[in-house]
Formats: sequence, structure tokens, C-alpha cells
Amino acid sequence: MKVLVPVKRVIDYNVKVRVKADGSGVDLANVKMSMNPFDEIAVEEAIRLKEKGVATEIVVVSIGVKQAQETLRTALAMGADRAILVEASSDVHTDIEPLAVAKLLAKVVEAEQPGLVIAGKQAIDNDMNATGQMLAALLGWGQATFASEVAVDGDSATVTREVDGGLQTIKVKLPAIITADLRLNEPRYASLPNIMKAKKKPLEEKTAADYGVDVSPRLTVVKTAEPAGRKAGVKVGSVDELIAKLKDEAGVI
Repeated sequence: MKVLVPVKRVIDYNVKVRVKADGSGVDLANVKMSMNPFDEIAVEEAIRLKEKGVATEIVVVSIGVKQAQETLRTALAMGADRAILVEASSDVHTDIEPLAVAKLLAKVVEAEQPGLVIAGKQAIDNDMNATGQMLAALLGWGQATFASEVAVDGDSATVTREVDGGLQTIKVKLPAIITADLRLNEPRYASLPNIMKAKKKPLEEKTAADYGVDVSPRLTVVKTAEPAGRKAGVKVGSVDELIAKLKDEAGVI
């Protein structure tokens, strides 16, 4: 079974994000970029399925700018077999919207015919949490989002999902879309020999025009601002004083 894994290039999660002075967006100058952490988990899960003999080939795909080649090479170094880059923009500040990404992924799925798509549940730059669900709708496939455990058996997958009330276990018929949550696994580090091997693995380059998909934005960013700073805490001497402050000052009880 072929497994397709979409990956996105985002600001590294260890980097403190800076907003541009004019509020037009995030400053990306000299900022370290990495694979979206949830996508990294998705790649790891695909590799584990291959190690179990469930998956026969892992194809990673990234939609965005040409610099996303680095992200794809990281996935190849982890253990993916080949990569596809769909260049949809030349500006690193342009974020391709989830619907456009889903439409492009649907075209890639049509061409590759995977038995399973594993994606990160969301990207940490825009927190849209929509691409996987939109892709499932476009393809007419079943979906299992926020997965914390995946078991593939024959033509179906049993997925444990993280929901507000705890955990939910569902069974979906393949082909299907699964989106990875934080506790699904812990991604491996790419070894130096595998990093060198990744340079020779096939990376196919396409454009959005090749698939006939319009990636023109439907949303306009009005303003970007940093979150307000947190106020300093207050020490209290007793439970009675804490209750009084919560009641009289904070007004929460």
C-alpha cells in the first residue's frame, strides 16, 4: 500500500515569532524554518507502517515555495521514498489557503493513487486545522482526525482519536485520510548517512498550473499583532485571601 504524507514548511517551533512593525505579517528574515511538527509525526507514522510491512512506499508532498525542498529532503532522510514539490508561490510570505492546498492534494492523490493519506492535524503557523477534512470531502473518503493511535488491518484502519471528552475509537474503510495528533508517536532524528542518501532520492517538481488549480487567496489578512503580555502574578497568604481576590478583584466566583 502506498502512503501519501503532505508536509509544510513553517517557522521552527523553537523560534520566537516576530511581527513586522507595520502589522502586515510575520517577519521571516533570517528565521530558521523547519517541517511542521504535526507533519513530522505523520511522516514517522508512515515510516512505522512501512517497517511493519503495511506500507510499501511513502510519498511526501509539499505545496508552497521552492525552499520547501529542504523540508522534503528532511522527510526523505527520515525514511520517505520519494517527494513531490508543488510550487504554488514564489513569495515566502504567501500562505496557500487550506482549500487550495486540499484541491492540489486531491490532484496528487488522483495521480498517485495512495491507499492512505496521513497528514498533520494542523500547521503551527496558521492553526487552520482544515486541510485534511477538506481533502476527505473533495475525495469522498472517510476521515479520522486527531489520531493518537493507528492500526491498519486489511482494507480498514482502527484509529483512536483525541476528543474533548477523552478518547474515541473509530474504524474507517481504506482509502482514507488520517490526521496526526501530538501523542501519536515521537518522530525519529535523521542520521547523517540517511541525510546523505536523501540527496539522491527522487524529488519531482510541479506547479499549481500543472494541476489546473487556482491558488488565488480568498482571505485577506487585515492585521497581525503580538499577543498581549501577561501580568505579573500575586502571592496570597491564605486560602481565604485567595477566595476573596477571586471574588472581589477577578470576579470569577
